[in-house]
Amino acid sequence: QVQLVESGGGLVQAGGSLRLSCAASGRTFSRYAMGWFRQAPGKEREFVAAISWSGGSTYYADSVKGRFTISRDNAKNTVYLQMNSLKPEDTAVYYCAADLTFGRVTVQRNAYDTWGQGTQVTVSS
Repeated sequence: QVQLVESGGGLVQAGGSLRLSCAASGRTFSRYAMGWFRQAPGKEREFVAAISWSGGSTYYADSVKGRFTISRDNAKNTVYLQMNSLKPEDTAVYYCAADLTFGRVTVQRNAYDTWGQGTQVTVSS
């Protein structure tokens, strides 16, 4: 059983930055990949970024590449999403998720087993 709690969302002006955190508890955090997804009103939940269990591999959606950075601190059981140069179209509820299959890292939403409750990010123009 894994529990995930996101924090760090808020309201920011276009061009600004936010850092999201996702704290995990339960099963050994360092053994599974983590992902960030987002869902805007009226749209489906979409992939944002993913990181392997070791942190050695990262993947990004084209829409955030070069602006967002995913990282993890296995000693703190936490994964981060640093978001720079934010745009109004980044406005969404952001969710972290855990893929409990060891050794795999994927961009596929359905592969993720456990989800946090989400944190709202609003970017004003």
